[in-house]
Amino acid sequence: MSSGLRWGVLRAVDCGLVGPAGRWSWSCSSRVPVRAASGPGRSPVNVFDRRMKKRQKNWAAALEDGHQYDYLRAEVGSRVADRIYDVSRSFPLSLDIGCGKSHIAEHLNQDVVQRMLLSDVSEESLRRRRGGHVPTHRVLADEEFLPFKENTFDLVVSSLSLHCINDLPGALRQIQQVLKPDGVFIGAMVGGHSLYDCAAPSSWLRRSGREGSPPTSPPSRPSATWATCSLRPVRHADGGMGESNCAWNRRALLHRDTVLAAAAVYQEMYGHADGSVPATFQILHMIGWKPHNSQAKPAKRGSATASFGDLSQISRPAGSKN
Repeated sequence: MSSGLRWGVLRAVDCGLVGPAGRWSWSCSSRVPVRAASGPGRSPVNVFDRRMKKRQKNWAAALEDGHQYDYLRAEVGSRVADRIYDVSRSFPLSLDIGCGKSHIAEHLNQDVVQRMLLSDVSEESLRRRRGGHVPTHRVLADEEFLPFKENTFDLVVSSLSLHCINDLPGALRQIQQVLKPDGVFIGAMVGGHSLYDCAAPSSWLRRSGREGSPPTSPPSRPSATWATCSLRPVRHADGGMGESNCAWNRRALLHRDTVLAAAAVYQEMYGHADGSVPATFQILHMIGWKPHNSQAKPAKRGSATASFGDLSQISRPAGSKN
């Protein structure tokens, strides 16, 4: 990757939740995207208004019916937790970056994670964190500036919090720094093809001379689909998730006739026979280990004692009677 990280392993898997409202299925395909967003000697891009993102997350977390909009975070958080269980070790101290309402920690137990720090830029999200079996401690911090010492954590996780980071490679470098040697990072983030079905009507409006802007912030390119009734509920759901557009070039207001026109285009392009329309999220899963001398390494070139070219000369295994 172009971030300057020296991960022992960094694997990305592009996954999607697909299904009608209330019913979900999961599909995955291996994909390793490469993006030169920033690096040594480069200035990070400044696309996102982080103060606006904090306000959006605080507003969403304070909603009385906020639990109705947690389904995507809850689903992805549970799958990140599943990946933690796939690692055959326990983690004395872990960190959840951009934890929200702690949708990962609620699925863990102390046999795997003994203690977890919950870090988020939103005070309301931390205040309304979900309960669980793992002792947790809250830390108010921005994902772009981690206030932790190097070599502190055995495990760092992140679920749906890295897609609005201005300097994503820099954030990954910070994650690597706070990990102990041989520590593991497990993350999931929204990919660049998310809500493409919402973006198409918005693009049509711009081409036709009407006002229009992306319904959400432009995420990093690294899917889940649910059915809803119209464009307005889709955008309401985004707001309830705290995922409204926070790009600096966002429009402050969309007029009612613009929303109705976009809804009509949306229905025409993607509508189902029952009147519902889909909204699609692309989810990118990542896992990586900080280098350590104990990790397995490839054998030195020329150290092999047998050749694959000799396989054709072997008629049967050694010691076989038949």
